[in-house]
Amino acid sequence: MIEGGHAAVQADEEVVGTSRVRELERVRDLERLLGRKTMENEILKEAIVVARLKKPTLPQVSWSDREDGSR
Repeated sequence: MIEGGHAAVQADEEVVGTSRVRELERVRDLERLLGRKTMENEILKEAIVVARLKKPTLPQVSWSDREDGSR
């Protein structure tokens, strides 16, 4: 601990507690996860657009459109 304090003072860096470091690491991990999920979401949106363009659409037929009038 003393060596770490000396190293921080020599490097002219702010000394922070372990709990703060863990908190910041957690935030970093969550930001990475959010970025990954955002990218996945964008890829899936693009895939849906491409799939809709490639899929042939068939006319929608309802029971009331039958020519013989039966249901």
